[in-house]
Amino acid sequence: MGTVLHVGDGVAHIYGMQRTLLGELVEFPDGVLGIALNLEEETVGCVILGPFHHIHEGDQVTRTGRVAAVPVGSQLLGRVLNPLGMPLDGLGGADAEGYRPIERYAPGVSARAPVKRPLMTGIKAVDSMIPIGRGQRQLILGDRQTGKTAIAIDAILNQRDQGVVCVYAAIGQKAASVARVVQKLREHKALDYTVVIAATAAEPAPLLFIAPYAATAVAEEFMERGGDVLVVYDDLSRHAVAYREISLLLRRPPGREAFPGDIFYLHSRLLERAAQLNGEHGGGSMTAFPIVETRQGDISAYIPTNAISITDGQIYLEPELFYAGIRPAINVGLSVSRVGGAAQTKAMRQVAGRLRLDLARYHELKAFAHFGTELDRRTRARLVRGARLVELLKQRQYRPYPLEDMVISLYAGVNGYLDGIPPDSVKKFEAELLNLIRHEYTSLAERIRQNAELMEEDEQLVRQVLAQFLKRFKIEHGLETVEEQPLGEKHA
Repeated sequence: MGTVLHVGDGVAHIYGMQRTLLGELVEFPDGVLGIALNLEEETVGCVILGPFHHIHEGDQVTRTGRVAAVPVGSQLLGRVLNPLGMPLDGLGGADAEGYRPIERYAPGVSARAPVKRPLMTGIKAVDSMIPIGRGQRQLILGDRQTGKTAIAIDAILNQRDQGVVCVYAAIGQKAASVARVVQKLREHKALDYTVVIAATAAEPAPLLFIAPYAATAVAEEFMERGGDVLVVYDDLSRHAVAYREISLLLRRPPGREAFPGDIFYLHSRLLERAAQLNGEHGGGSMTAFPIVETRQGDISAYIPTNAISITDGQIYLEPELFYAGIRPAINVGLSVSRVGGAAQTKAMRQVAGRLRLDLARYHELKAFAHFGTELDRRTRARLVRGARLVELLKQRQYRPYPLEDMVISLYAGVNGYLDGIPPDSVKKFEAELLNLIRHEYTSLAERIRQNAELMEEDEQLVRQVLAQFLKRFKIEHGLETVEEQPLGEKHA
């Protein structure tokens, strides 16, 4: 047992608890728990996981002998819990199959296998140019209100028939925002295979600190059973701020931007737990989508650069693109997947091979076009193609595309079938084309989905369908071939 020397702001300094473990749970009056984080010569610094106003100097504190753990198991699917495993959805307590410590060593090198299997998000811009594999850690970063959470939620919605369990960790979000996300997941029947771990902005900093570790422990249970899991940490910027608050209250020496010296380790030990396990260890995988907020597009700030160096690639969302109506507002130049084509279906590699290059050229040439210089025919053609591809990659929220729709849509754009259509008619063309494929060429869509490859005979059929449909679309909508005059045109 020990005695409280000082308490305030969710932190207590305790005298007299000998041989306390780092990360051990201790019990305060009225059953409130705390975690021992500072082990000093005579005192122990604890963070309190709950209300602390009733705790006073001189109160007795008891060691529990166990480290912080969270309930795990398939009974948690469809539930909204706090980081201690207590229900927040009003459905009563969840029957846990067992408990796991929230902190755990990451799988070693010998336990891992190469990341090869794709994790489809249903977002055309991501699956075509920034492919994500199962077991990868893909960072999503951008300024506030640029669609970071939207990409993660769309990825969760797209896992409905993919056999992937999802864990969504809301860290420091407004309770209303968390409720909105849960409602959307429920509407799209995605809550059935999702566990939500929520530590809202109203919670004390210690709960925000343990939230992503608790979510990872829940996910590890499914991974070690041989399943595939997607974990979203929304967001790690608030997590770092909560840890900074705790560290300063524990009187740890501050470093850059007042963060403690182990701020990098805070996130590296979390994200390293994401892995693709080899066959000897069950073959399961955990894919991590950490979200980090930037300020005024500064990706070279402290926390963003830490996260970039830990992860296997990043999706950068640019405010200028978002406000220009290009959504998802992905900056193709600054976004990258370090796994790349190894985790991409063959069908997607076939149609999207030139897409990133075409878009990069378009953005480069677009800057020159504003100077009013004389452009040759090839440059004008590239501007026309690029403008259509930008329109094609726009996608509404909560509308993930199946693989066959993405393949056919991108094939039309990359191979120039949209070049003769005005940019504002591209989405209409795409919608009518996919509707035609869905109803009249069901077997073609089925073959693309099952083979995950565009076979030669299927490609010939796609070309034939596109040529016929393009002719009919132009006649029905009274469209003539668009003049290749990008200068002065809105879409240039």
